[in-house]
This record gives sequence, structure tokens and C-alpha cells, in this order.
Amino acid sequence: MTEVAPTAGLPPHCGDLWPRRGVGLAQRAAQFIGIDAVQLACSGTAALVIALTALHRRTGRRTVVVPAYTCPLVALAVAHCGLHLRVCDLAADSIDMDAQALARLCNHDTLAVAVTHLGGRVADVGAAIAVARAVGAHVIEDAAQALGARRDGRSVGLAGDAGFFSLAVGKGLTTFEGGILVTQDHELRAEFARVAGEVAPFRFGWELKRCLQLLGYHLVYRPALLGLAYGMPLRRALRAGNPVAAVGDDFSSTIPLHTLGRWRQAVAARAFARLPDFLETCSAQARRRRQRLIRIDGIEVFDDVEGAQGIWPFLMLRLPSEARRDAILRELWGAGLGVSRLFIHALPDYAYLRTLVGEHEVPNARAFAARTLSISNSPWLDDGRFARIVEVLERAAA
Repeated sequence: MTEVAPTAGLPPHCGDLWPRRGVGLAQRAAQFIGIDAVQLACSGTAALVIALTALHRRTGRRTVVVPAYTCPLVALAVAHCGLHLRVCDLAADSIDMDAQALARLCNHDTLAVAVTHLGGRVADVGAAIAVARAVGAHVIEDAAQALGARRDGRSVGLAGDAGFFSLAVGKGLTTFEGGILVTQDHELRAEFARVAGEVAPFRFGWELKRCLQLLGYHLVYRPALLGLAYGMPLRRALRAGNPVAAVGDDFSSTIPLHTLGRWRQAVAARAFARLPDFLETCSAQARRRRQRLIRIDGIEVFDDVEGAQGIWPFLMLRLPSEARRDAILRELWGAGLGVSRLFIHALPDYAYLRTLVGEHEVPNARAFAARTLSISNSPWLDDGRFARIVEVLERAAA
């Protein structure tokens, strides 16, 4: 069975692997984002660790406020830095944090507020900045899923004090694992470089492992072989009743910290040349398919707010109820069509995060987790397969 990837990853080319010289990854990323320079990291999580460490050294503050619905790695990064985590509920029917709840959570010890550009959609960074500035805190933009997203023509990640992007598997551009950390504060950028040199030195074992994984990715990232690396483990986890493992939310508390090797940088730099056209193609496909989906009773597809130009790794749908969402997933999740879920729980509901996060009343985040699903925007999901998904959605609506 051919397998559709759950996200629209940039298809790799064999020519990317050859070790010839050219414009480096850091330079290409800086040009693409629209900034003087960037700090490369071995993962988006490592980029967040570097940013939090640098900001903590600058201020001595210890509390980080994050959305209650975001990647569990954000909570693990805060814990890795020895900082205190506070979670903020989402606003109703939104990817943004509730501004009033956020204001109540922030105080003189707040180091940073992390804003998540969820699923390539552009979050309201301005509201978080207003709250953070009132208490002297910083704002970090979690743009892990949003490399290429913009607001008013400007890249996400630049409105706050710092921002980071992920180059992990499943993102538009990948080094198998990698990250990009940005800031417009030149002194803070220099501090990021110092911290990276201290906490993320070159580690031969890790870099060798990632190089081999990247080679494997180039081999299997195609519809005919992806079922071996992705589809089989997914269906095994679903049969075991383990949705956390099915989407890969079962992260280790150990965060690898090392440099991003030169060969992997070169591979991504060559692939970067294809990224703008790929994102434009994905955007056109997503907008066309969104118009089809919103005609189905009860289906809401998250779209850009005014002035925003997000990217579309997948289409994020909200259903009227958890029961209807789950009925759809029973037919489509694991069918090889790229239908999946984003993060399974709100942060307080992951068993392995309980000691880090604690108990919190976050009803909107829990409702978001319970009623959403995603449909891949990969070019491998052709119109015929998309029509099969639409048929199931329409049948569920009826």
C-alpha cells in the first residue's frame, strides 16, 4: 500500500546529498527569513533551550508561560533549563492564548511567553507582546511548523524577542533534525552563539547518527516506501490503543544538544532553493481544498487571519464534537491517506508530563485537542484520494 505523509514535506532530491560547495544553510535561511544572520541548532527544541538559557542569564527570571495546547517538547525544554512552567488556556475556538488568562499568569518572575504558530497558521503575537511588556518579560515565537509563514509581508519569528523554526522530519525543509534560532537584537544574537558553543558542542556520535538517519529519509520518503517507516508503526500503535505513540508525542525527557554538522547543512542548503516554489504550490492546493471542505456541514478549517500568509503542511479541521471526530478517524486514521491528529492532549493531560506541568483547568485547550484532526497537504495526496476523505466527512455529517 502506498502511504501519504501526514505533512507536506519537501520531497528530497538525490542531488542534494553530493558534498559540493555553495551558499551555506545559515546564509540561505537568513535571506529567506529576512534577517542579517541566524543561529543554527540541532533541533527546534535545542534552539528553544539556547534561547531560554540566554534570556535567563540576562534577567535571572525563572517562569515561562506556554499555551496549554502545544508540542510537549516545549514543556520538556523548559524543564531541561531548570525553569518553572505555567500553562495558559487558549481563547475559545482559537489557536491563540486567552489574553486575560495570560495577563493573570504573568508577573515579575516571568522570563518569557512562548507563542505557538500552530500548524503553519499565524498566531497573534501582538497580544502576547503587550502582556509580556507590561511585566518586563520576553516573547519567544515557536514557529517550528511555520518556516515561510508571514504577517504583513514579514516572516514570523521576528515580532517577538526571539523565534525558532524546526528542520525536523515532516517539516517543509529537513536535516532530519535541525533548528533555526532568530532574533533582531544583535547583543542577544551574540549571547545565543555563546550559549550554543557551551551547551551544544560537536558530538561525533550524534552527528553520525543524524547523517545516517538523513540518508535513510532520502531513501524512504516516497509513497511506495513510507509505509515501512511511518505507516506500519502508526497502525501498530493504533491497534494497541496508543494515540500518543501514533502521532509521535511520546518524547524522551533527554534533549540531545550538539552542533548541526556541515554535511547536513549543505544538504538542506541545496534543497532550500526549491522551498519557495514548493510552499506556493502547497498553498494553492490547500486553499482549493479548503473551499471544498467548508461546504461540508459542521466542518471548520483553520485559515489565515487578516494580513497573515501562513504555510500549509496540513489542513487543520475542527469538528462539532469529539464523537464525530473520532468516528471519522476510525475510518481514515491509518488508511494511508495522510489523515491524522496534531498533538493528542492538552499539556496537563500527558501522563509523562504530569510532574512537570501539574493540574490545570484548561477547557478550551482540551476542547481543541478533542475536536480537531488534520489532513495532509502533501502533493502525494492526489485528487482521487482527497475525494475519498471528503466522502467519509460527508457521510459523517449525514
